[in-house]
Amino acid sequence: MVAYILKRLAGLAFVFFLVSVVAFLLMHSTPGGPFDEPNMPLPPAAKANILRKYGLDQPLHIQYINYISNALRGDFGYSFSSPSETVAQVIGRTWPISITLGGVTVIVALGSGILIGILAAVRQNTIVDYVATFLATLGLTVPNFVIALWLILVFAVELQWLPIGGWGEDWRQIIMPMIALGLGPMGIATRYTRASLVDVFTADYIRTARAKGLAERMVVMRHAVKNALIPIITVLGPRIPDLITGTIFVETMFRVPGLGKFFVESVLDRDYPMIMALTLLIAALWGIVYLLTDLLYTLIDPRVKLT
Repeated sequence: MVAYILKRLAGLAFVFFLVSVVAFLLMHSTPGGPFDEPNMPLPPAAKANILRKYGLDQPLHIQYINYISNALRGDFGYSFSSPSETVAQVIGRTWPISITLGGVTVIVALGSGILIGILAAVRQNTIVDYVATFLATLGLTVPNFVIALWLILVFAVELQWLPIGGWGEDWRQIIMPMIALGLGPMGIATRYTRASLVDVFTADYIRTARAKGLAERMVVMRHAVKNALIPIITVLGPRIPDLITGTIFVETMFRVPGLGKFFVESVLDRDYPMIMALTLLIAALWGIVYLLTDLLYTLIDPRVKLT
């Protein structure tokens, strides 16, 4: 197990290197720069001084080496859009908001999706199954920004039950963003949980357990659900980094000052240090989630061997 983890971490380090190179090259190959303003162009001397200050006047490979050497020491530089703050300070200010929203969404959406999927599998071809299928289809097919618009029109404008947006002033402000973000993952969880359980219910060991006279709840929870978890975890694991790093449409529509909204703004402003830091952060989260997913396989099913 230790050897496998070390091998995976070495592979992740190589992936981070490739991601950093590709992101750096794409970022600098895009037309325009962080200090190019067609409407109010800077004087050539002022622009040259700014480029020299941030090291943007140096050859591209020197810029990359300098950035990576500083990043390995935990120094990601200053944000071009917010020059009074370091990149780490900006991420520290915005990411906890996305983590809070995404963490609550993960717990509620995935937990409820798995529960609904279990009920749909146990009650196949009943009204419970049909309602679960409808909710799963709704979450999978309707974009989250459309769901967000529906929620605002119904619950904030018409019924006036919930605040339209904002963050931190009222606990109810998290409800609509959580629903808009969570319907998609909940639909995926419901669909794959139902499909996995329906397949497991046809296995010989389930028929044997029922023939022994075990209670249906015991058969479902102890035998069927445990063996159906591997495909569910495989599908749901990659959804977690998306949720905890924020979604631009939802955060913008509900005025949530999280990381997702700031990431897109950084791309539009050509904020190079922020773009690189957020790209590496998201790559790290994806790598860690996939590693944890593989380790969970061995806990769920001892027959799985990691090599």
